Amino acid sequence: MENVRLSPLISQEEIANRVKKIGDELTEKFRGKDLVVVCILKGSFMFYADLTRAIDTDLHCDFCGVSSYNDGSSSSGEVKLTLDLSRSIRDRHVILVEDIVDTGLTMNYLKRHMAHHKPKSVTTVSLLMKPDALKEKCDVDYVGFKIPNDFVVGYGLDYQGYFRNLPYIAQVSNIN
Repeated sequence: MENVRLSPLISQEEIANRVKKIGDELTEKFRGKDLVVVCILKGSFMFYADLTRAIDTDLHCDFCGVSSYNDGSSSSGEVKLTLDLSRSIRDRHVILVEDIVDTGLTMNYLKRHMAHHKPKSVTTVSLLMKPDALKEKCDVDYVGFKIPNDFVVGYGLDYQGYFRNLPYIAQVSNIN
């Protein structure tokens, strides 16, 4: 896209190392348990794919879609469910995999939504977290990287559908 400048923030190697570490910790926590790992679409699909490969125990994969951005660079503040789970999570351990927690609204919405399905436990994982952007308290069990309150793309995160395919995380500037 023209008029968009990208500055690398987190390298592909840093991401791979952190994903492996989180995967190792989740393996130890959930080995031998009835586990469902839920990908929050669309932004977390790359992180989810790498993370599920790094979790060395039996698991089921499922997907849930939410939207709060309306093709912009900041959250609308309203979370909408666009795709619900395809299988029951009742009495199962659930790992929610999110790309980024900025306002906290989406992750808190997802935790409430999952609780309605009566899982045995819900563990939250986010590749990125922007502590300075939180609009409400939001606890996340595993965070890949804490970043400044800047707009970022890459490794699944996008700007108007672009840049998801970058293998690293970049800060965006000069959006017109």
